[in-house]
Amino acid sequence: MNKLLVSITASLALLATAPVIAQQNPAPAEQGSGYSNPAAAGSQSTNYSDAELKQFIEAQSGVMEVREEYIEKIESAESQQKAQELQMEANDEMVSVIEDVGIDIPTYNAIATAYSSEPKVRNRVDALM
Repeated sequence: MNKLLVSITASLALLATAPVIAQQNPAPAEQGSGYSNPAAAGSQSTNYSDAELKQFIEAQSGVMEVREEYIEKIESAESQQKAQELQMEANDEMVSVIEDVGIDIPTYNAIATAYSSEPKVRNRVDALM
């Protein structure tokens, strides 16, 4: 159950923070591939330290708290504009939670992606929980 929960929450957090990351790190106009996430593409090393994985676990817990706090507000928003404002507010809080733990957003996202696609990383994260 814990493994499934972490897998689902990691994916949701990754999706929830993606718009903020895109705004914080715009891709250069010259970049032709249109796909710039090396972890998702499988080209980034997945040799994370236990300290990084523990930070990821702590950040993930905080991200889920923020997500749970905002999901009902977003779903019951009276307009699409209000829902988007709430989503941006939630994204900002998630970014703050992640950075307050001491991990940067690209590393957090790379670990979340690796958790979903790399059994070695998933097993290490699960063992640290």
